[in-house]
Amino acid sequence: MKYRRILLKLSGEALMGEKGYGIEANQLRYYAEEIAKVVRAGVQVAVVIGGGNIFRGIEGREQGLEEVQAHYMGMLATVINALALQNALEQKGVPTRVQSAIEMQRVCEPFIRRRAIRHLEKGRVVIFAAGTGNPFFTTDTAATLRAIEIGAELLLKGTRVDGIYTADPEKDTTARRLTQISYREALEKRLAVMDLTAFTLSQEYNLPMAVFNINEPNALYRIVAGEPVGTLVTAP
Repeated sequence: MKYRRILLKLSGEALMGEKGYGIEANQLRYYAEEIAKVVRAGVQVAVVIGGGNIFRGIEGREQGLEEVQAHYMGMLATVINALALQNALEQKGVPTRVQSAIEMQRVCEPFIRRRAIRHLEKGRVVIFAAGTGNPFFTTDTAATLRAIEIGAELLLKGTRVDGIYTADPEKDTTARRLTQISYREALEKRLAVMDLTAFTLSQEYNLPMAVFNINEPNALYRIVAGEPVGTLVTAP
């Protein structure tokens, strides 16, 4: 395998399947199996998962909730998803640990960088929950931050499309998929890949990022093996 340690960013919406809300069991099992294939190949895997299938802080604000409170509610939603993914992975025989940026010792570990790295070295999947533990920061930013902290060699963002396009492929039929692009080019062309904070942090620390269709079977495995799947974003 080309990469020894990776971090996968999954959106909460990815767990909904066709339900439109919550967690769809078959979808959850599918993601667990895709991750398990990579683990069985000897790759160290960490995961950051969003909470948009349950609650999004920005939506809470729009509904009249106090903004900071709404963001904390969104962080707690990510913990629910992390525990669900943990259960699905362990049913496939993959050892896992959930580490939360907000301490809740009865259900998971607190985030401790050295402990997370040790879990990875022992072959356990580490699922990082509760974002950064701070309001106003997205799980994209949390994924970038954790990837840098644990020394991941590649940040993977699983989406509904098979990479980064010159325009939104769901709206523009002439949009063209890019196989590779630099962070600088993506910023200049205003391509929506991640939020600006996450994107800038990845660029600053020279963290390569792959954007791909997580719903394409074996796509995750193929990227980690070094195949040209999706779009690779690199520095400079």
